[in-house]
Amino acid sequence: MSSPALEFDTPRLKIREFVVDDAEFVLRLLNEPSFIEFIGDRGVRTLQDAERYLRDGPIASYRQYGHGLMRVSLRDGDVPIGMCGLVKRETLPDPDIGFALLPAFWNQGYITEAAQAAMRHGRETLGLRRILGITTPGNARSIAVLRKLGLSFLEEKPLGDRPEPLKIFGLSVESAP
Repeated sequence: MSSPALEFDTPRLKIREFVVDDAEFVLRLLNEPSFIEFIGDRGVRTLQDAERYLRDGPIASYRQYGHGLMRVSLRDGDVPIGMCGLVKRETLPDPDIGFALLPAFWNQGYITEAAQAAMRHGRETLGLRRILGITTPGNARSIAVLRKLGLSFLEEKPLGDRPEPLKIFGLSVESAP
């Protein structure tokens, strides 16, 4: 197993770059009904699909942008529970904070904790001046997390090949908590 280059801890979590060996967990997470409903169906159905998703998605993003979605696990036992990180999309001018969590770990503040760490890394280490957040209009949980992170609603519009509008939030370094 190759070791991740970037990792950091929070009081309850370990956050590190994904490696191909995380494919089994990614397969499970990306096929959660909540992931498919609120984020989208990535067509990941096999371990090989998950490995390809990791190589072409997060791992390629680390090389190209210096950031990407990262594996989130409990510090106690290193149990993987989700993903969180900064994502650079062609359809947005600045990186956005992305996150997904297995439903068994919802409502415990884990995503807020992970996202705060990822955003801090983006501001302090990567020098990002603005961080965005996007979500479907009906995803009340994600909207609440984005607001808790200090992001403000900017606009609602379709992005990329998605015909339905998405809510776009933003936080500039000058207004960061």
